Amino acid sequence: MEERAGSRVSRLETRLVRRGFSDPDQAVRLLDGPGLHGLAADPVLLDALGAAADPDQALLGLARLLEALDPHERHTLRDTLTASKPLRDRLLGVLGASTALADHLARHPRDWHALVSFELRDIHPGRGDFLGELTRRVWAEDGADRADALRAAYRRCLLAIAARDLSGTTDLPQAAAELADLAGATLQTALDIAAEQDPEAAAACRLAVIGMGKCGGRELNYVSDVDVIFVAEAREGVEEQKAVQAATRLAAHAMRLCSDTTGEGTIWPVDANLRPEGRNGPLVRTLASHLAYYQRWAKTWEFQALLKARPIAGDAELGRAYAGAIAPLVWQAAARENFVTDVQQMRRRVVDAIPAGEVDRQLKLGPGGLRDVEFAVQLLQLVHGRTDEALRSGNTLEALAALSAGGYVGRADAASLDAAYRFLRALEHRIQLQRLRRTHLMPTDPADLRRLARTMAPLILGETRDDPVAALQREWRRHAVEVRRLHERLFYRPLLDAVAELPVAELRVTGSGAAGLSAEAARQRLGALGYADPAAALRHISALASGVSRKAAIQRTLLPVLLGWFADSADPDAGLLNFRQVSDALGRTPWYLRLLRDEGAAAEQLARVLSAGRLAPDLLLRAPEAVAMLGDAGGLVPRGRAALEAEVLAAVGRAADPAAAVAAVRAVRRRELFRTAAADVLGRLDEDPARALDLAGEALTSITAATLQGALRAAVDGWEARGGELPTRIAIVAMGRYGGHELGYGSDADVLFVHEPRLGVLDEDAARAAREVVGELRTLLAAPSVEPPLLVDADLRPEGRNGPLVRTLSSYAAYYARWSHAWESQALLRAEATAGDEELGARFRELIDPLRYPGAGVPDRDLTEIRRIKARIESERLPRGADPTTHTKIGRGGLADVEWTVQLLQLRHGHEVPALRTTRTRAALAAATEAGLVDREDAEVLDAAWVLASRVRAAVMLVRGRAGDSFPGDARELAGVARYLGYGVGHSGELVDEYRRTTRRARRVVERLFYGGE
Repeated sequence: MEERAGSRVSRLETRLVRRGFSDPDQAVRLLDGPGLHGLAADPVLLDALGAAADPDQALLGLARLLEALDPHERHTLRDTLTASKPLRDRLLGVLGASTALADHLARHPRDWHALVSFELRDIHPGRGDFLGELTRRVWAEDGADRADALRAAYRRCLLAIAARDLSGTTDLPQAAAELADLAGATLQTALDIAAEQDPEAAAACRLAVIGMGKCGGRELNYVSDVDVIFVAEAREGVEEQKAVQAATRLAAHAMRLCSDTTGEGTIWPVDANLRPEGRNGPLVRTLASHLAYYQRWAKTWEFQALLKARPIAGDAELGRAYAGAIAPLVWQAAARENFVTDVQQMRRRVVDAIPAGEVDRQLKLGPGGLRDVEFAVQLLQLVHGRTDEALRSGNTLEALAALSAGGYVGRADAASLDAAYRFLRALEHRIQLQRLRRTHLMPTDPADLRRLARTMAPLILGETRDDPVAALQREWRRHAVEVRRLHERLFYRPLLDAVAELPVAELRVTGSGAAGLSAEAARQRLGALGYADPAAALRHISALASGVSRKAAIQRTLLPVLLGWFADSADPDAGLLNFRQVSDALGRTPWYLRLLRDEGAAAEQLARVLSAGRLAPDLLLRAPEAVAMLGDAGGLVPRGRAALEAEVLAAVGRAADPAAAVAAVRAVRRRELFRTAAADVLGRLDEDPARALDLAGEALTSITAATLQGALRAAVDGWEARGGELPTRIAIVAMGRYGGHELGYGSDADVLFVHEPRLGVLDEDAARAAREVVGELRTLLAAPSVEPPLLVDADLRPEGRNGPLVRTLSSYAAYYARWSHAWESQALLRAEATAGDEELGARFRELIDPLRYPGAGVPDRDLTEIRRIKARIESERLPRGADPTTHTKIGRGGLADVEWTVQLLQLRHGHEVPALRTTRTRAALAAATEAGLVDREDAEVLDAAWVLASRVRAAVMLVRGRAGDSFPGDARELAGVARYLGYGVGHSGELVDEYRRTTRRARRVVERLFYGGE
């Protein structure tokens, strides 16, 4: 007997395992229990259990439900379960997919009848059906707890919706619409309860509830905050203030009924934070108060949110009046100033708010997530809905279909995005159903993933069924990739279709049976995407994409991506114009077309460089073949000085005359400036900003040194070709930022020229020859040319611009011994031989070391003189109208403050601290810190200010194409500077605030260390 029983159990376990049960032992015990006894012999029921998302969970839920029923009800359910496939599929589908709804059925077992009652008719239930069901159950018994009755009735309706959804009776849009209708009915019932309990308030006001977000769009999740706005009006004879107070009591009571948690759980939080002034504003306003706020104070994001506003409960007439009054304001939002910046800021705030550990699991906010689709559709609606009322739906899928029908989005693209959105929303729904918790994260637990994959099986493409989790992951990633490309597919491809094959004057196409973008619609879209001159942008797009050539075909393929990259920059118009100019110059070059076609990274780098400012594109357009650097893995690595000097000297040796030689040298300089600027713009120098700044300064110093070396050789060769051997030796000494290896992109080359006559040569002849060579060097490097000039500034020489341009070493020695001032010793701290005769340069250094590192320190009179000069520069040299808090050079806490403080330390202590004998500011500051001359905290403050000021100067030059010591006044240029410094769109003000804060701290340190004489 026992053997037969054991054999039966074993056979049953085998059958259960084959049907997908993970714990056959427990399943056998449940099937032998009182509620399920005898059902194990029904293969149809076992098959139905095996088809559930989680067979074990479905069986446990069924056992709990049957045990909770009285004998008569249990018998009725068993008979119906075995006889009715629709009920069996619905009930087991719910039990296998949601432990929360299984718990509800265990508490309210008779609610299984909801699976066969009104909610499951062929006609889809609406708000009225749900409201009737809720009303019947909430007011079924006098004296019953209305709040708990409402919660239980809500779950009963939710059970019916989930059953329809999981069994395939409804699709995603219908299920989401039913959830929104149920939310409206629930809020209406909550208002009715509040009115019953506060009849005085109900008699004083009319109150309407406006649904926002997904509820307003009739696309609600299973578990979501329900976003609302409350609007009220006084009833006849009631003062407005009293009516608003009464409405506030009703609204707050209704919110609590939905949001509070009791033994029946909770329904969902009601969120009214989308109201005017957010959580700081009054909960309820009159219609006039709403309109006054939106007309005067509302931000762009508020109008974007109002796009989905829809009356869902309360006074229907007042709700319609609100919607009618608000709609015109919504559809004018795209014409608002800063619309583009506001929209971009909103999207970035969402992305920045995602915890780092959740990015790869986020279905809603992550890359390729639901918010990307919703945000893109809403942006297109706001742009084109101004003139096309067909686009004004609050529902994402309906709006996407309307955009496609109107030609604003390609049909194939809309279909692809529709499928991705449906899949991601269905995935979100299934995840939330399990425990009825608000989440948008993919689970990590293997059991949860398996259950989820089984519920999603009908929506997963492909033939892999042996590993449903792998299939689910693959399908999710596939759709996410599609969504990530939405900017190309939604925004830019229709622009190409509108211009690629027609004259620019027409700018209208028809295709695939639907009208394409009109010229006006195309301009509106480009304007909304950040292009300041949409008409010019359309002309550029047409010129690039039109025609049947290979070049046009490749550019048509690439342009949608490029346009997105340009739009993400501070100056999209410049990026597009620069790309057109580069393509016009190189479009027939085979290697250029291959670069665009095959090197995705190179194309993106090109787009980033062309739209990052004026300097790098200007350098590139002078010789577009430099684009090839972007396709070379090591193309943006700055070259060392030795390699550069070898190249320029070789070029000089091949040239026919000094002019041709210096032209070749300047061409090398231009190419290397582009290499460094491009690497800097793309963040390729170093991840650490301070380190990247040092590397850029070193690279620019090497370029300048090689340029001067080449130009000096050219000038000497030219002189010797005319008059024999040069009668003197010449050395060039770098000064200022050049000597400190801290050159910026717009820096002149500050130098001293020193020469020494050869043996037996008269001083006058040597001096004349040196002047001629140096004069030709400076003239050729500054001469008008397609290459950028290099201005060689020798004003730091003895006697300044009134003194001789070139001196002998002995003349320098005599001057410094007799006439030198304290400021000249300070200037010599950054002197470094850089070109020409090395031995002469080394002797010059020996000459000046005692002056810049005096053994006796700095006399008090010299300290006083240095401080006086510094104070005079601050008061007299600051340009008229310049803000001293943001001037990077002379302003408070700027470059001069830090450098003079460090140089004073070098003058005073350089003799006894060898590490201070460096021309580099940051290295000298670090040495002073290590020697205990500066507190580490003070040193960090000074270093941070110097680095930030230097980076701002570099950014200004990169963006404007000309040097500047202050932040640009133009908003777009300032945005470019902020972008270079790592600040997102719309955060330029934060950059300026950070600069002022950093330099203010540095100024306090300078006042102690420099002016205080510490």
